[in-house]
Amino acid sequence: MGGGPPWHHGGPPWGRGPGDPDDGGGFGVKRPLRFLAWKLELEEEQVAKLATILDELKTERAQASVDNRRSIGAFADAVEGGTFDEEKAKAGGDTRVKSAERLREAVFQSLSKIHAILDDEQRKKLAYLLRTGTLSI
Repeated sequence: MGGGPPWHHGGPPWGRGPGDPDDGGGFGVKRPLRFLAWKLELEEEQVAKLATILDELKTERAQASVDNRRSIGAFADAVEGGTFDEEKAKAGGDTRVKSAERLREAVFQSLSKIHAILDDEQRKKLAYLLRTGTLSI
């Protein structure tokens, strides 16, 4: 077997490996809470607050995924018949726009809450992680 323990896939335990789904609430790492707690050197109370924030964001992202599937269904319905159903297509588009707006607001609120629980040095580290693409939102 290759170079490492059998559970080791070649990257850090909080990072994504090839083909791993992003199940971390959209923060671009598989285990964003553990990753951020380590990288930002968070206190226990900060970790607890961050867990709540990330959970809320993950819920909103899951709803956006459901909305996306609904919009695809509406688009499919619009092209299925003998004539193009403009109303169904518009409804699908409206669903996507409203979902994107809700998700934008959720990301904004999450970032605002995260900012509030971090100290100046932690904010700088978070900004660096975002700028370098180590962490994505």
